[in-house]
Amino acid sequence: MIGRLECGGTQLEVSDELGIAQSVISRLWQRFQDDGNVSRRYSTGRPRVTTPNEDRYLAVTAKRNRRSTASDLSRQLSSATGTTISRQTVYRRLGQIGLYARRPVRCVPLTATHCRLRLAWSREYALRTPQQWACVMFSDESRFSLQSDSRRTLIWRASGTRYHQENIIERHRYGGAGVLVWGGIILGSRTDLRVEIGTMTSQIYRDVILKQHITTILVPSP
Repeated sequence: MIGRLECGGTQLEVSDELGIAQSVISRLWQRFQDDGNVSRRYSTGRPRVTTPNEDRYLAVTAKRNRRSTASDLSRQLSSATGTTISRQTVYRRLGQIGLYARRPVRCVPLTATHCRLRLAWSREYALRTPQQWACVMFSDESRFSLQSDSRRTLIWRASGTRYHQENIIERHRYGGAGVLVWGGIILGSRTDLRVEIGTMTSQIYRDVILKQHITTILVPSP
């Protein structure tokens, strides 16, 4: 690692090549510049409670089941090795290798066809001018349902990996009973919110959404 940095490599390049968190590389590089080595400095404080093998066990376990809590990982380590550590120690050990507890990204399940069509749409409209976009209304609808979706769930992930597949939770947006809320925005204006109980049918969308909301904004009264 030190050799690569001395040869002109950046910390980010070395981090990607060796699979080590950039914060760890930065700390070791600073230590090398200060005293010429990267060995752990002698400390008269409390001895480290976990071994390198146990630290690796924690890392592997957290990556295999990213939704494990710190308490879960502590119990699994105790069961496997007999070593008991606190939740705070779990956080510290994983943080030292660049793994932190973060909220996962939530998205609807997308097929390869969905992804291809969305990318094609984005490329087609990427070069439109602000004046052209000023004539476009953006609308969306969201269903507020009774389906459980705890936002308190955290996952273990490294910095810069928020949108990696293993850090995303797919969830169907419209599962379970609830109410549907629709709204739209356009440059300088917006629609009223429309609340529908049940399902948004094509007839409701035509007679209510299009005629009562969209048309009144896009086609002002004379």
